[in-house]
This record gives sequence, structure tokens and C-alpha cells, in this order.
Amino acid sequence: MRKWIPILILGAAQFVMVLDSSVMNVSISQIVADLETTIQGVQLAITAYTLVMAAFMLVGAKLGDILGRNQAFAIGLAVYGLGSLTTSLSPNLAVLLVGWSLIEGLGAVLVIPAIAALIAANYEGKNRALAYGIIGGAAGAAIAAGPLIGGWVTTTLSWRVVFAGETVIVIVILLSRRFLESAPRAERRPRLDFVGAVLSALGLGLAVFGILKSSEWGWIEPLGALTIGGHEITPLGFSVVPFLILAGVALLGAFATWEERRERHGRDTLLDRSLLRIEPLRAGLSTLLMQQLVLLGTFFVLPVYLQVVLGLDAFETGKKLFPMSITMLIAALAGPRLAARFAPKRVSQLGLAALTIAAIFLVGTIDVELNERGFATALAIFGIGAGLLMSQLGNVIMSSVDPSKTNEAGGLQGTAQNLGASLGTALIGSVLLLGLANGFISRIEQNEAIPPPVREQIVNASEKGIDIVPVQQANEIALEAGLPEAQAEEVASDYGDAQLQALKRSLGAVAVFAFLSFWFTRRLPARPTAESSAP
Repeated sequence: MRKWIPILILGAAQFVMVLDSSVMNVSISQIVADLETTIQGVQLAITAYTLVMAAFMLVGAKLGDILGRNQAFAIGLAVYGLGSLTTSLSPNLAVLLVGWSLIEGLGAVLVIPAIAALIAANYEGKNRALAYGIIGGAAGAAIAAGPLIGGWVTTTLSWRVVFAGETVIVIVILLSRRFLESAPRAERRPRLDFVGAVLSALGLGLAVFGILKSSEWGWIEPLGALTIGGHEITPLGFSVVPFLILAGVALLGAFATWEERRERHGRDTLLDRSLLRIEPLRAGLSTLLMQQLVLLGTFFVLPVYLQVVLGLDAFETGKKLFPMSITMLIAALAGPRLAARFAPKRVSQLGLAALTIAAIFLVGTIDVELNERGFATALAIFGIGAGLLMSQLGNVIMSSVDPSKTNEAGGLQGTAQNLGASLGTALIGSVLLLGLANGFISRIEQNEAIPPPVREQIVNASEKGIDIVPVQQANEIALEAGLPEAQAEEVASDYGDAQLQALKRSLGAVAVFAFLSFWFTRRLPARPTAESSAP
């Protein structure tokens, strides 16, 4: 039994890392009221948190090599705990941004790669595969249970209690570190490549920022705009998003050139580029990115349906998502045994098939009244698919590299996770928001019960995008705009129909991305893990 204490410690750390974002998402309304800020302000904090993690994950992994994995794990947890405490005591949005988005994000970039490296140091063979399955289950449980835990605590106590509780958990984990086996240190302590760190952080940061803002500013045609000094930035009449992404890609290209130059001169690099030539590693990273895209895209859509369309509160939303949490954890724990019999490639493909089927099933359940049985069944299938994927990809990625490179592989894994999460939120969010606007405009244009001048006014107002609100609120907005009651009801009805159709389309997009993800599994290990447990 003692041999499983390390995975309990590391699993608790992983759970806290993932739980954080889920709680923040379901607590937005209370945070807005408590800090006297706006929804856009809290969304800025959420975006900044993702940005910090994506931008500095490679740097955090390299610091793990320099400091040692155990030391990086401890320092990262201490920083993260300080950030959680600061967040829980935040008197305003500025302190929340510093505590949650910056301090917690910087702590996470040290902890996440260290977790992967410490699992490799504490377990071997089948036990290692099972340990990665448990970590995947912990992450999945946190994603699915986060709304339930956060919703209950937020509704009955305060959102601050969640972050204060995280601080306590972090202290307990730090006191339990003596049960962890030390990860092997490099024979020579490398030096940090500062130029590479700046180039990679700026490149990843700009690309992720552009992706995250696409649903607000538009991909090509500007919906909103970056505003500096009162001036809207729309280069050549286009949205600034593609320019931000291209600038990020250019900086990443400069980073690759710089790393190649340092490698030629025998100097320490931020990333060992030879790792990216390992086919199973590349397959694991790309499949992981797609897994996160599908998972976070779904978790963007489902709360909108449950809270905006059905009117459920945060706690009720969490309860409706609970079937996914249970099956995700069970599948993640069963995954390593399945891989020992059928190979990681087959288990991952089975997981993607389950995600595709579940997303299609969810499309059929979206309606103004909840189909309880169908919705729960679809979520249970979705949880099985996500759990199977989570049980495989961490082990594939980490087992593909030499033990001395596990920290760098962990950094790549964290980067892929955050890029996938950003893409999922942005792409699926864009499908939802653009589908809502276009569907609403189309219905208004064809609705002869609304006079032509009113139709033209509504269409012009909606072309820049519209907010996601309950149908009743849409009706109230129409009345406040001066429309007669009958016309306001027509507008609200068209809005409700467009909203349901947009939700269906966004889940349909999730199904398409899950299906396309099969392409990335081609190079995953095709032999059972018992036959290929060595790197």
C-alpha cells in the first residue's frame, strides 16, 4: 500500500491544478458582485491564467531540470498556494489578476511538468502506466466535478472558501513530500536560455491570446476590436486576431532558429528539439491537444445550455454533469489494463469513438426541456471516452523519452494541454457565437410579423455579434428598446430558436473534431504496453 502514497500526493496536486479553472468558471456571477467588477473583467482573469501557463510552461520545465524536479515541485506548490491565498483575499479585480492569473499560473508551470517527471521516477512498467491513468482520472474528475464542488461551495458559502481550501491542500501536500522518491538529477546542471525563454513565451503568448480573443474580435472580419488609447485596431480592415497569431508563429519560428544555433555551438537550449522527432511522442502530444480541444469545447457549451437555456444554478449544473465525472474516473483507472491487452493506440481510438458518439447524442438532446435520461447517458459515454484517452496519453508521452528528459516532455505535455484548451474554447465558442448571430439574423429577416424597418434595425444591431442571454432577458431587452409586446415576443422566439440551433451546431463541431482526431493516433504505440513498457 505504501507504494501508492506518491500517486495519491501527485494526484491531489493534479486535482487542485485542474479544479481551479472549473471553479472560476462557475463562480463568475458571485465574483462579479463581490468585487464590484464586470463579467468581462473576470473573463480577462481566466484568459490571463491560460496565457501565463501556455507561455511559460517550457520555461517551467527547464527550471525543473535546473533546480531538480522535487525542488521545482515544492517551489511551484508554495507559489501556487500563495496565489490561492491571495485570490481568496482579493478586495478587487486587480488583486485577483495578480493572485490567480499571475502567481497561481507561474506556480502551475513548475508543478505540472514536475508531476509527470516524478511519476516516472516513482513507478516503472505496468505500475507507471496505472499511475498515469490515475493522474488522468484525477484531472478528468476535477474537470467534471469542478462545477459541482465550486457550485455548491459558491452557492452555500463563498467562492473565496474554495481558494482558501486549495491553500490548505497545498500545505498538506508539501508536508507529505517525504513519501516521494527523488527524481534523478542531470549530471550537469543546465543553464537557462533567457533569449529562448523570451522568444517562446512571447510566441506562445501572442498565438494563444489571438486564439482566445477570436470569439470576441472575430477571425477575419472584425466583430469587436483591440482598443488602444480610444482607437480601434483593425489592420487593413481585418480583425487583429490573425495578425496576433501570425506574429506568435513568427516568434516561434525565430525561437526554433535560435535553439538550432545554440545547439550547433554546444550551448544549453530551452528545448531539446530531438524530442519532437520521436514519433510516439509527437502522436501523443497532438492527440492530447485534440483531446483538450474536444473536452474544453464541450465544457464551454454545456454550462451555457444548462444555465442560460434551462436556468439552472451553479450547483444544479454540477449535478447534471456528475455522470461524466463518475465514468471518466472509472474509464481512466481501467484504461491501463485495456492498454496492456489491446495497446494504447486501440484504447485511444476507442475513446475518440466514444467522444464522437456522445457529442452526436448530445446534439439530439438539446431542447428547451432537459431530456434527463438521454442527457445523462450521453454524458456517461462522453466520460468514458475522455477517461480512456486520459489514461493513455500521459504514459505514451513520458514513456517515449529517456528518463533524463521527462521534465522536458512534461513541459511539452503541459504546453499541448493549454494550447488544446485555448483552441477548444476559441473554436467551439466561435461556432456558438457566430451561429447564434447568423441564425438570429436569418430568422429576423424572414419573420413577416416584424415590420421591415424594425427588422432592419435589429439586423444592423446584431451584425457585430450578440450576447448569450436567457430568452426571457432577450424579451425584456426588446421591450426596453421600445418594441410592442407582440413584436418583442417574436424577437425573443427567434432568438431562442437561434440559440438552440447554435448550441446544436457547436456540439456538432465537437463531434467533427473528435472524429478528425483519429488521424493523430496513427503513430501511437500499436503493441500492448506489457510488450513495450521500456522507452
